[in-house]
Amino acid sequence: MESQQDDIQSFVGELRKIVHDAANEAELLSLVGPLVQRMVQKRSWLSAEMYEADSELGYGTTLLHAEPDQSLFVVVDSWLPGRGVPPHDHDTWAVVVGVDGTERNLFWQRLDDALLPGYAELQLMGERCITDGEALLLPSGSIHSVINETEHTSLSFHVYGRHLNFTERRQFDPENNLERPFKIAPRASHGAAGAQLP
Repeated sequence: MESQQDDIQSFVGELRKIVHDAANEAELLSLVGPLVQRMVQKRSWLSAEMYEADSELGYGTTLLHAEPDQSLFVVVDSWLPGRGVPPHDHDTWAVVVGVDGTERNLFWQRLDDALLPGYAELQLMGERCITDGEALLLPSGSIHSVINETEHTSLSFHVYGRHLNFTERRQFDPENNLERPFKIAPRASHGAAGAQLP
C-alpha cells in the first residue's frame, strides 16, 4: 500500500510540473502521454476492486487523485463486456492509457454552432482501439464515445486537466440531435462501491 501511495504521489508531482511548465496544451499532452504510460507499466496502483463496475451503468470509476483546486483528476475506469458510454466531451484535456483489454473509441465532430440549448449535430469522424499500454491524447473540445466490444471487463487509466464534476462537459445523442449535461461521482477510493461515469 505504501509503494502504491508513493508511486501515485510521485506521478502527481511530475504531472504538476508538466502542467506548470508546458508552453501550450499540445506540448502538455505530448509529455503527459508517456508519463501515464510509464505509470500504467508500474502496476503498483492496480487492485482487483478496480475491475468492479455497476451492472446498470456498464462501467465503474475509481478515483486515484483529485487536486484541492479541482485541477488534475486521475481515475481508473472499468468497462463491462459489450458496454460503454455515448458521445461526450470533457471540457478539458484528457489522456487515456489502456491497462487491460481493448476499448474502442469513436471520434465525433460537432457541426452546429452550439447556440441552441439542448441541440447538437454530430458527425462521426473516425475511430481508434486502444489496448494495454497504448495512449489516447484528447485535446480540449474532443468528443468521443467508448465501447468494450470484448467478452471481458477492460480497464483504462485516465488523467484529466480538471475534475470532471467541475467542468461543463456534455453528453450527446447523435441520432436525435440532443445535448445534455454530463456529471460524474466516482468512488472516493478504490474498493468502495458505486460509480457514475468515466
